[in-house]
Amino acid sequence: MTVKSLNDPFDPNKSLVHEKGCECSSCQSKSHEVSISTLIDEKPEIQVKKLAESVGPENDVLASTDDMMDRAIESAVVRSIFGHDEMSRRSFLGLVGAGTAAGLLGSFFPMEEAKAAIKETAGKLEKTKLNVGFVPITCATPIIMAHPMGFYAKHGLDVEVIKTAGWAVARDKSLSKEYDASHMLTPMPLAMTMGAGSSAKPYLMPAVENINGQAIVLHVDHKDKRDPKQWKGFKFGVPFEYSMHNFLLRYYVAEHGLDPDKDIQIRVVPPPEMVANLRAGNLDGYLSPDPFNQRAVWEKVGFIHTLTKDIWEGHPCCAFACSQEFATENPNTYGALLRSIIDATQYSAKQENRKEISEAIAPKNYLNQPVPVIQQVLTGRYADGLGSVQNVPDRIDFDPFPWHSMGVWILTQMKRWGYVKGDVDYKKIAEQVYVASDAAKVMKDLGYTPPSKTYENYTIMGKEFDYTKPEEYVKSFAIRRT
Repeated sequence: MTVKSLNDPFDPNKSLVHEKGCECSSCQSKSHEVSISTLIDEKPEIQVKKLAESVGPENDVLASTDDMMDRAIESAVVRSIFGHDEMSRRSFLGLVGAGTAAGLLGSFFPMEEAKAAIKETAGKLEKTKLNVGFVPITCATPIIMAHPMGFYAKHGLDVEVIKTAGWAVARDKSLSKEYDASHMLTPMPLAMTMGAGSSAKPYLMPAVENINGQAIVLHVDHKDKRDPKQWKGFKFGVPFEYSMHNFLLRYYVAEHGLDPDKDIQIRVVPPPEMVANLRAGNLDGYLSPDPFNQRAVWEKVGFIHTLTKDIWEGHPCCAFACSQEFATENPNTYGALLRSIIDATQYSAKQENRKEISEAIAPKNYLNQPVPVIQQVLTGRYADGLGSVQNVPDRIDFDPFPWHSMGVWILTQMKRWGYVKGDVDYKKIAEQVYVASDAAKVMKDLGYTPPSKTYENYTIMGKEFDYTKPEEYVKSFAIRRT
């Protein structure tokens, strides 16, 4: 594969092309050199990152970002003039000299004007100071840790991450523009776009925060009631109506023959209040985000009945979302914010980083939880409250890609339980809200490989979900509201 360097394009003694097998120090030390000619269409932050990575010891020292951009533009122009023929370029420059060549080029090509125009087109961040809301749960790990661990600053942003009591508050502050963007539950942007539970406003969800990461917890007094058929009359907490927690709890009990609207009570309880309500006897159990499942075990008031990954392996839970208006009016800022989030999400996905992250997000202004509780969640080595220590590394995991098929499944459950009425254009809404193309582009920019498709089928408690037949799926359930 041919790759490009940032050598001086007017120096005949320096190559602009590194061929496979090249032994120069840059090629030896870099695993992915940058192609200069592809950078002009990139966001400014990515241009700087890739250009910086491409500078090896054999390159000239470029003193600033502007110098690097100038060199990139000069290289692209010179390559184009010589038809990307490296031998022709070096032969010509050897004959006439660098100064003469630069003068000739300047006589028929407005190089300085081109540099100015390209830099202007690249655009600056429309806003650098942002307010991003989060609910203090481990699902928000990438959004939270991006602050103390410098991921926002890395991408040119000054972000204040604001602890938020619950999801209704996060929704309302987002709708009122107090938050530029927010940690949300994956069903929320779909519901907000459709006007379910709030006024309708188009929202975008370009990144999932976490997959798996939840559990059903029961009070310690119910250790003899492990069969859900014994749960009639139980009171359960979920953090929000438009949540995977609500839909997964409903799905789970219905598959065991219980009607979630008739045989049990489901109450909305903010996550930080779950353990207190369990201790007080106001709840018999809950399907909650962590660390409050593990906190119930830590405080010896609850035990983990099942992890939600055992209901649906790899299910989405929380997400990063913003209004379509914010993304449209601030495209460069939106791009930088998304890069920060996806960068942090990929860092969180690595098991070797989980203990460090646990310490970073434990303080009072973030999760306000004991580090050992958070570590049990993030590392997957945890006490289950039943006398055993479990080792489940993917108890929670982090994958930013917003699958359209996940959006379709969520919409089927909103339809199944009567949260939306009438005909639903599942595919259109999922693709409008879950902007997989933005996630895929940023993942590629950051050196990750996104999926090559946006839809797939799922098996949930032994029942297959075919994303091409959502209405048939809804009607296949014996227990439903529609």
